[in-house]
Amino acid sequence: MSPFGIYTLANDAVYDQLVALLNSIEVNVSNDIPICVIPYNQQIDRIKQEINHRENVTLFDNVASIERWESFAHAVWKHHPDAKKAKLFHNWWTTGNLQRKMCVFDGKFEKFVFYDADSLAMKPLDQICDRLDSYDFIFDDWIHTKERDKIPLNLPLLERLNLFNEHQIRPRIHCSDFFAAKGGLFNEEELAKYQELLIANREVEWLTAWWDDAHLFNYLTFKSNRPLFNYTLSSNGQDRTGNCAIADPFVNINNVMYNAEGLKPIHRLHYMNYPAIDFTRLSQGENVGVRYQDVFLHYRFLKNPEQRPESLKYPSTWVKGQRLYQKAVKKIQRVFSENA
Repeated sequence: MSPFGIYTLANDAVYDQLVALLNSIEVNVSNDIPICVIPYNQQIDRIKQEINHRENVTLFDNVASIERWESFAHAVWKHHPDAKKAKLFHNWWTTGNLQRKMCVFDGKFEKFVFYDADSLAMKPLDQICDRLDSYDFIFDDWIHTKERDKIPLNLPLLERLNLFNEHQIRPRIHCSDFFAAKGGLFNEEELAKYQELLIANREVEWLTAWWDDAHLFNYLTFKSNRPLFNYTLSSNGQDRTGNCAIADPFVNINNVMYNAEGLKPIHRLHYMNYPAIDFTRLSQGENVGVRYQDVFLHYRFLKNPEQRPESLKYPSTWVKGQRLYQKAVKKIQRVFSENA
């Protein structure tokens, strides 16, 4: 196994975001850390071409690992209470493959950091790598501050059953868009044990949302009770920063983002809640209204600046209308297909 590496999850739909992420890692983290791209699905022709042009980037090809985690997720989620609801109300990720993120534990890195593809790396990972000597999981997010009924573990239920209290649960709650961990965790035997608890003991009811990879990941880290560190709970105020492009204020210094309050360095700029198509259109010269879109364009076209759009144009009213119509048609078709 390699001592340290980086993972992400991608397909051709997020091609422009992946290129920007890879470039930001090369500039702001290191140009020689190995990176492994986990395929979200089979639509990866452009991804493969990009990987072929980068010496330190490979494609995750452990089919057995992908099948193991998909089998685990499908077996568990079909027993969740929300699985019985009408498909009309299912979340968009119902048929998605976000659980493939968990393949990181079967990969070739002894220690690793995972970035969602809709992120830009902003600073080196040396400190995180060092912290993995003391912790098995490292996070940097604020989901533990959400309302009681919106955190990944069903707090009211666990309290009602006298299993755990809020003080025990909140410090261990986390997202799955950025994390560090060690390879080899959650082996086949351990995963089978958790699957049995989730299904036979109905612990799947501990998970607040149905078919959410972050909620399933929270269950695994919580039940394993391995040492965990979250930068947003650090006693050092310099560690506590924002990361979300759509909500948090940042200061741009030479295309590196800093927390606006105190100019604290951040680990990554996360473009969460923006659809991937926005970045495709932005890369083609459309002004889509993404916050910090100039920063994204900088990294997207870092290696080929001549291809960067000279100016950004707003879509016409007719184009907007056509997109809304096509979106509505696809949604209706999907609902009828799922209920057929």
